Amino acid sequence: MQHDASAQGEASGRLIFLIGPSGSGKDSLIDASRVQLAAAGVEIARRVITRSAESKGEAAQGVTPERFETMRAAGAFAMHWRANGLDYGIPAQVDHWLAQGRPVLVNGSRAYLPQARLRYPDLLAVCLVVKPEVLRDRLLARGRETQQQIDQRLARNARMQVSDDAALHLLDNSGSLQAAVAALLDLLRKEKLIT
Repeated sequence: MQHDASAQGEASGRLIFLIGPSGSGKDSLIDASRVQLAAAGVEIARRVITRSAESKGEAAQGVTPERFETMRAAGAFAMHWRANGLDYGIPAQVDHWLAQGRPVLVNGSRAYLPQARLRYPDLLAVCLVVKPEVLRDRLLARGRETQQQIDQRLARNARMQVSDDAALHLLDNSGSLQAAVAALLDLLRKEKLIT
């Protein structure tokens, strides 16, 4: 099912699809900008993940793989994908917010971006980029993966960094979180999603 912005008329919102490698700071950026985004009328989707609710990281809804499959089969997700051994779902609520004319920020997946664009043709794709040494330090600090897994992530990220996608807005998050928040808000203003 495709979200048809034209069918909603002027009231249709726009999906902000935030992507970037694991450890690039997507969750931190979302948390740090949450108050400003809410004040500007931007909704933030809470992902459903087949990861323990006790895991460190984003404030996602952790579910069992069985529960995830039940939710998926019941149409609970606007989008869903599998990455790094986990299932991720974006609640169908995002379509209601978009239909009401609200911009919606989603913590997305680089691999799922082509499918997301098919469903939401006018989405704003924002990719966080981070210097490799900063990314390594962040992944080590998280403590979720072994050194070998981190090296594999970094190698995969190096392959995926080469992008000639002119519609992908790159946002550097190698420095301070405050600078990344300011850059995100500036981008949303330029795109006329917030004032």
